Amino acid sequence: MATLTYLTTTHFDFGAIAQLPAELENAGITKAFIATDAGLVAAGLVETVTNALGNAIQYSVYDGTPGNPTEEAVKEALEQYTQQGCDGVVALGGGSSMDLGKAVALLAGSGGPLAQYDPLEGGAKLIKSVAPVIAVPTTAGTGSEVSVGFVIILEDGRKMTFASPLFIPKAAICDPELTMGLPAGMTAATGMDAITHCIEAFLTPNVNPPAEGVALDGLWRGWQYLPAAVKDGQDREARWQMMMCSTEGALSFIKGLGAVHAMSHAAGRIRRLNLHHGTLNAVFLPAVLRFNASECEEKYVRLRQAMGLEPGADLAEAITRMNEEIGLPPGLRAMGIEDDDIPGLITYAMQDLSARSNPRPASEEDFEMMIRESL
Repeated sequence: MATLTYLTTTHFDFGAIAQLPAELENAGITKAFIATDAGLVAAGLVETVTNALGNAIQYSVYDGTPGNPTEEAVKEALEQYTQQGCDGVVALGGGSSMDLGKAVALLAGSGGPLAQYDPLEGGAKLIKSVAPVIAVPTTAGTGSEVSVGFVIILEDGRKMTFASPLFIPKAAICDPELTMGLPAGMTAATGMDAITHCIEAFLTPNVNPPAEGVALDGLWRGWQYLPAAVKDGQDREARWQMMMCSTEGALSFIKGLGAVHAMSHAAGRIRRLNLHHGTLNAVFLPAVLRFNASECEEKYVRLRQAMGLEPGADLAEAITRMNEEIGLPPGLRAMGIEDDDIPGLITYAMQDLSARSNPRPASEEDFEMMIRESL
């Protein structure tokens, strides 16, 4: 089993869930708040985790995490956390559960409302403390188990990214066994989320060569093994490699992200659709790669190398072909986005934290162009 020490401690391999009790003890957690969703309860994964705890740790399970976590759900979860006398969080699931768990930990330590911690307004300075979090991913996409951030839809409709080193979980338990039952569609969507993280983090202009090396390694793994994981969900090698791609994607986006995430966050806030973040990333990525090409010629050479493409290959076209191969939607219209949604997408994308680190600054007109190309 690999133990990775990079931003946090990550136990990585089949069977890693056995390390959970020790990490809870290391974090000083005596009653764990398990932030998860109803689907994982039904799938038996919550029972797998609670069985791993044995009698060593008390716990309370919150399974109300929505597909795109909301401030309302965070408040509901925090009330349960407080009433049950919990002193730390086990964030179990995909990005939604891990993000909700981080938000609960923030409010448990520093109080609300969430909006006061807006990093664009200097809100990180208001953080007093954060309850300890142990993250246990059950998908291979978001990488939130090792990241500095989380994303919540606020009550005012904004989908806000919160970022601080204090949000990095105390430990991550990355057990590919927990992803073996993931359906093909979700494997494809979360896999493209991880690949997008690697690509966008690598392309940001912020200087961090070690993070770029991690991004390229993650991209190589994801690009090689995603089709195999989608084709055969019981392929243990593919599942291991995709979870590593996911973890490395999040380790690398310490550099920041870009316009893909700005638009995905903007579209993810449309409540009537409740769109999956990874699928949105996959659909927006080709248009953003075309937009950024003039600023990224050297880096595109290295992306092609990591992806095993021919020199001069069209990166946007390669992503489009991958999306088609693994069964993702061909565009935003197929996901329910309408022309009337475009003005709101532009507004919220312009305000998103990720827009600030895109390698080529994007105007309102640029965002409209990229959105329409993605329809």
